[in-house]
Amino acid sequence: MKKKIAIIGSGIAGLTAANLLIKNSDFEVMVYEKEKMLSLDEGYGIQLAVNSISILNKIGFNNIGNNNFFNPSKLNFYSINNKICELDLDRFNVDNVKYTTMQRSTLIEFLKDKLFTNNFRFGKEVKKISKLKDKLLINFTDNSNDLVDYIIVSDGVFSKTKSVIENKIIKPRYNGSVAIRSVFKISEDFNYENKNISLIMLPEAHVVTYPINKKNDFNLVCIIREKLSNNYEIHSIIKRKIFSKSKNLENLFKGDLDAWPVYVTKKPIKSIYENVFYLGDAFYTFSPAMAQGASQSIEAAYELFNLLSKNIKKSQSFYFKKRLKKINLVNNRSKLNYFAFHLSNPFFIKVRNFLLKKITKNNKHLNSYLGNIYRRI
Repeated sequence: MKKKIAIIGSGIAGLTAANLLIKNSDFEVMVYEKEKMLSLDEGYGIQLAVNSISILNKIGFNNIGNNNFFNPSKLNFYSINNKICELDLDRFNVDNVKYTTMQRSTLIEFLKDKLFTNNFRFGKEVKKISKLKDKLLINFTDNSNDLVDYIIVSDGVFSKTKSVIENKIIKPRYNGSVAIRSVFKISEDFNYENKNISLIMLPEAHVVTYPINKKNDFNLVCIIREKLSNNYEIHSIIKRKIFSKSKNLENLFKGDLDAWPVYVTKKPIKSIYENVFYLGDAFYTFSPAMAQGASQSIEAAYELFNLLSKNIKKSQSFYFKKRLKKINLVNNRSKLNYFAFHLSNPFFIKVRNFLLKKITKNNKHLNSYLGNIYRRI
């Protein structure tokens, strides 16, 4: 008899897991989404390192339309207006496994189209979960229910399902910064390389911009240290924290801008039920300074797929232990980057810039600092 797997949430993590699991004929996979339909709004850009591209290629990503993504070859570092150095991203690429940037919605649509209509149930919000022998009974708010063998929770950093399952309120914490994002068409006054990633470091902020396809669409993300607020005055924040440091950045902020507070996970947890797994941002959300959020979601989905396919006893413990090790590695790097990108003391900025020039040319350090994260599984 097939094992029934319920995936709660239809983001990158959940849809990747579904695409992998349906390849195993021993599984019956269902994706439950609380919204009435899958959101395919264009959305903002994401970066996918080679550790995730190698996995996506297993489900046909290498055949996606050529104009719908971009393969930058360099990451350029700027200290306000001055270019310091560049990191060669090609060094991590092999054949069709390349560092990739694209719109999130493009990836979501690709993952959705690989599934069948009967793999989805919309308008389903988890109300209660109960243990019935070796199975789990899911009760939804619309009074429907389903009996399953495994539950994969992938409903994001603000996961309500996690609180329902653990029978306690679990909330992320504010990390002291606000994210401002936009997608825009580049113009003649664009001051940065249009075929690569640019990272501009400023006191208490950093700005990242990169192409997301071959149609001159660019993504902008700006992370600014800022107090928590219910109503961010976007242009006031930008003027105070960005334009006051550099007028050259004004042409990056001409598109429609959105802002929201950045939350991170307090502590990853293992469920009280051994056949429940937390995935993606529901497992752990990073500080935004490593560009590994989507890639780690994809990598975790593949790890979980392998464990469930092999029917390993104590799969949850194996999964949690392995994920925790990788999460700690990425999180420590991300915290260090976040600190370094936002330095404001002139002396420490000079030291940082000097070290960056050395580090980006040091193969041994790069293999240790990034290679261990980008390693394909």
